[in-house]
Amino acid sequence: MAGVRLSAVSQDERGPLSGEALADAAELAALEEAAARLRRHPGFRAALAAYCRGMSSPARIDWPVYKLFDQIGRYIVCYMLIHNYYAWIWGAGPAPTLTALQKVSGASERQTAGFVAALKSGRLILTEPSPNDRRVKHLRPAPPMIAEIGRSARLFIAASDALAGRGEARAALLADNHDLLGDVIRRSAAYVLAHGTIIHPFPRVLHFAERDSGYLLLTAVFAAHFDGLSPSPVEGSLSYRQLARRFQVSAAHIGSLMNEAQREGWFHTDGRGRLGGIAPDLVEEFEQWASWQMVHCTGLIEAALAATDSAPVEVRGPDVPADAG
Repeated sequence: MAGVRLSAVSQDERGPLSGEALADAAELAALEEAAARLRRHPGFRAALAAYCRGMSSPARIDWPVYKLFDQIGRYIVCYMLIHNYYAWIWGAGPAPTLTALQKVSGASERQTAGFVAALKSGRLILTEPSPNDRRVKHLRPAPPMIAEIGRSARLFIAASDALAGRGEARAALLADNHDLLGDVIRRSAAYVLAHGTIIHPFPRVLHFAERDSGYLLLTAVFAAHFDGLSPSPVEGSLSYRQLARRFQVSAAHIGSLMNEAQREGWFHTDGRGRLGGIAPDLVEEFEQWASWQMVHCTGLIEAALAATDSAPVEVRGPDVPADAG
């Protein structure tokens, strides 16, 4: 994909989706070189199909809480909340308060506060008094939030490890150890704050990520596409009703996303719940996006494991009771 750049991130009140400066050219070239090697691997599409099936499978979090994660703006608030908490644990950031989150969330202060209140009501955030001042409340992400926000990273690591012949041990460890997954998310967010997002160079992937359940729908479409190329395809329906039930949105919303994709010439179904066609340049864009993510996430887990071996994660300060309120 010619002319690709990373979108560098502003660290002011606009949040992590707003920057415009270019990333370091040498770093970007190294990322693409490593990603291109993955795309040339004969098993790349099978590994990516497994990622897409994992992403488009039903979430473990029940409605209506699950919907809170299904749009990039809401996702970023959770992503930065996890970053802030684990940065504080590691001594690399300020206390994880609502005020600190509002500075990096990318949403308005009022929107961030309202969203945090909704997450607290669903017990996806726990509040803990500061060990230095019990009037100050720290925001701690609950394990189900970490698992859902980190699902894509975990599955990209699984795909990368499959290509490298490493087996499933690291992905399984991330599924069982929410603190390790939280540290992977912290390192990802720190990279974004320093260097820029990895999604902005891929405009159609970003477009779907900005819609409710849009990225999940895109992964379902690509699961169908890659499985259709396999000698042993896995059955997966793209009917509006089944997708709506799976992603906990309305069939009308799924229809709106599908109709837009057909108008734009990106992909379409055959009217019987099967993929009818997909644009080759969209396939190229998605494959490059995915390969970049595999490289990025593999570096994150390697750094997190190395750091954990030398300095296990321990919450700073004395033990205090968690307060879901």
